[in-house]
Amino acid sequence: MKNSFQAGLAATALLILGGLSAPASAQQDNASRLPTAPIVSLPSWSPLVKKAMPAVVNISAEISPEAAAQAHGHEAAGDSGSFDDFLRRYFEQRGQQMPGGSESLSPGTRAAVNGKVMSLGSAFIIDPAGYIVTNNHVVAGATKITVILQDNSRHVADLVGADPKIDLALLKIATKRKLPALQWGDSNKVAVGDWVLAVGNPFGLGGTVTAGIVSALGRDLQQGPFDDFLQIDAPINRGNSGGPTFDIEGHVVGINTAIYSPSGGSVGIGFAIPSNIAKVIVQKLREGGQPDHGFLGFAIQSIDPDIARILHLDPDKPQGLLVSDIVPQSPAAKAGLQVGDVITQADGHPVLVNHDISKFIVTAHIGDVLHLTVLRGEQTVKLDLTLIKQPSPEQLNAWLTGPDAPRAGPPMALGMWFAALNEDAHHELHLPPTVTGVLVGGIAEKSPGASIGLLPGDVLVSVNREPVANPAEATAKLKAAASDGDVLILVNRHGDPQFMVLPTSAN
Repeated sequence: MKNSFQAGLAATALLILGGLSAPASAQQDNASRLPTAPIVSLPSWSPLVKKAMPAVVNISAEISPEAAAQAHGHEAAGDSGSFDDFLRRYFEQRGQQMPGGSESLSPGTRAAVNGKVMSLGSAFIIDPAGYIVTNNHVVAGATKITVILQDNSRHVADLVGADPKIDLALLKIATKRKLPALQWGDSNKVAVGDWVLAVGNPFGLGGTVTAGIVSALGRDLQQGPFDDFLQIDAPINRGNSGGPTFDIEGHVVGINTAIYSPSGGSVGIGFAIPSNIAKVIVQKLREGGQPDHGFLGFAIQSIDPDIARILHLDPDKPQGLLVSDIVPQSPAAKAGLQVGDVITQADGHPVLVNHDISKFIVTAHIGDVLHLTVLRGEQTVKLDLTLIKQPSPEQLNAWLTGPDAPRAGPPMALGMWFAALNEDAHHELHLPPTVTGVLVGGIAEKSPGASIGLLPGDVLVSVNREPVANPAEATAKLKAAASDGDVLILVNRHGDPQFMVLPTSAN
């Protein structure tokens, strides 16, 4: 009885496992008929780590109470200077609710130690003489910066220079020995899917290595003149700020700068400054101690299918950038660039996104010339713009209010209705004096303006790329243009110019 029970149990077991296995003879027959795939072993990162790790250092910065309080106030107020805030805006501006109260973070660590605010981050040596690169937000407002080498020796560092707009800083430590240094790589050769290695000081734990791939290129985070991040999924956490991103050859192709995270830890969305931008900025800091950003004096926007259709461009493949504003007396104005021009090439290369222009401004030197090809109506025009030094606020204001600055004119109305754009309106709406046109005084419900999000207080600058000097002219030009179909209007909202398509079907 017992034996029969055991036999039945064995038979049951055989039935249960039968779907997972087959007799050895059958397995051998199947194996002989199946194609054999080559066994691929992933290379070890160990040799690269052993070579590179001695040049990766930790940063401990003592932050002044004033700077710490200011940074805290910025975070609370959503100040545009905070990397945490600009990443938050990056997602919010795209209509993406950040799940679970998630936050975007600059992956540096700040903590109170013995009544002092300490900032912990990462950095790397680029010159055996003691030059070290990190993020500006790691050392901003520091009264004392300490560099901790791999042998745990500590060295007080001097701040050679910093560039808050690009979020880079260059440090220098005094040393009698020759330090290990890293080599810059070519970030222009980085492709989506390439392996990368990130090294840093997460949560103050010390040198930590993580691996991943490049997830995307040219990430535009809507922050200042530089918007060209590498996106990587190698885990980056607080404390990794300023650490290097390596390619498989051990060259620095990026600098870990920001993450998007619901918890403060890595979720596989990290951002690194490309090396080809960083090395130019670092060299400028080394030569002059401060960034040497230039100025061309024009604003641009991308071209969506609706705008492309009105400009008689291919709506399925809209290319180029639309000029939405020109500063009087600027290099752009002197070269003859006009609002409504479509920039198709810069220095002989096709222009597709905004940072195709901003990269030139960030990396070029004063006096360099940007060669533009623009489409003006049916005509192709070539223009040369010479980069000048960023004008002072006083100089810029003189340009905007001088005799060459366009002036605004008197009042009137339409199916939206308009009001005068006078000095009081300029002051109340914080508009530069150079902004001209007519003030949108009100918008009827279900009107074309309401359908595209126009608001009272917006300034109508032009209709189908023709400036409007007063409400009567604006009314006439809108009616005339609407009879031919949708209308391309240039609107200025609180100093930010933008082309929009006004649909006539909403009338």
